[in-house]
Amino acid sequence: MAIKNALLVDDSKVARFALSKLLENRDMEVNMAGSAEEALDFLNSNGRPDVIFMDHLMPGMNGVEATKAIKGNPDTAAIPVIMCTSKKSSSFTEEAKNFGVYNILTKPPHTEGLSMVLEQLDRDVIAGTLPEAPITEFEGGSRADELLNVPRNASVEMSLKSEGEPASNGNSSSNVVPLTSDLIEQIARSAVKTHVNNRLHELLSSLFDEQFDHLKRALDESRSKQESIVEERLNAMGSLVEERTMHLRDEVAAEVNLNLGRELADLKKEMKRNSGFTSEHMAELKDHITSVQTIDTEFWQTLQSEAIQQAHEISRETAEDIAQRTIDLFVSQQRSASSRIYTVSLAASLGIFSVGIAWLAGLFG
Repeated sequence: MAIKNALLVDDSKVARFALSKLLENRDMEVNMAGSAEEALDFLNSNGRPDVIFMDHLMPGMNGVEATKAIKGNPDTAAIPVIMCTSKKSSSFTEEAKNFGVYNILTKPPHTEGLSMVLEQLDRDVIAGTLPEAPITEFEGGSRADELLNVPRNASVEMSLKSEGEPASNGNSSSNVVPLTSDLIEQIARSAVKTHVNNRLHELLSSLFDEQFDHLKRALDESRSKQESIVEERLNAMGSLVEERTMHLRDEVAAEVNLNLGRELADLKKEMKRNSGFTSEHMAELKDHITSVQTIDTEFWQTLQSEAIQQAHEISRETAEDIAQRTIDLFVSQQRSASSRIYTVSLAASLGIFSVGIAWLAGLFG
């Protein structure tokens, strides 16, 4: 949305508060002024808002005069102004747009009407189609002249009220308006009406502000009382819960201690009954020791016999091994001696054979 911030101008705190809440619900930044003069000072010294919500009737400078002042300033003339008023006539809407007002928002404002006005304004801002209303200057007495249909350059001539008489003689200018009693009465009524409306608006605004302040104080006091009552009740409930919890904790602890005491007493009695060895226990222990000794004796006898048998087997195996080694050694020695005898015999035979051959050779030689 192109509309991000707004300036809200209204002399009523209630009206400012109601409209500001509606605008803040639309995520808009809202600045407020309590009078038209304050709004003009704000525009001169602060940033430019995206839209101005202007109240119609205010003491001092009213909404129409403030709108004309804003539109007459080149720095603020482009800011769209939405007039907040209770008047709903089409003639007033057209007249307000001629003053430079963008649109009318009826009071009190409603969410639907505000949404329609802001959505239309957003479309016009994005499209660049904001209307440029003609601006006219306010001069003294112009409002009364417009209300009474009196030319602005006309002069006033005092004359008595008389039926059927012409309003002016032939020598008078056509712009001279006779100041008759009817005209004076109309001017007086218009002035009194304007004064009464302004005064009534001031009284109603003051009454609304007082009621708002009173209601706010009453709500604050009621909220404070409710908070204090709730806090007192919570404290009382907390104390009651703590007290009951403490009693319950004490009761549970006492019951647990009593049960533990009973169990310990029973255990002590049981231990006293079972303390020491009786004759039956001693007989059982003796039988157990005897059986253990018998088992140990048999075990040792078995182990001894097995050890003797293993020693015999080891001795026999060792003797057989030694005997085998002795036989092998003897055989090897016998073989070695036989080999030497055979060699000596062979050498002797060869020697004898050689001697015989030599002898034979000598004989036949």
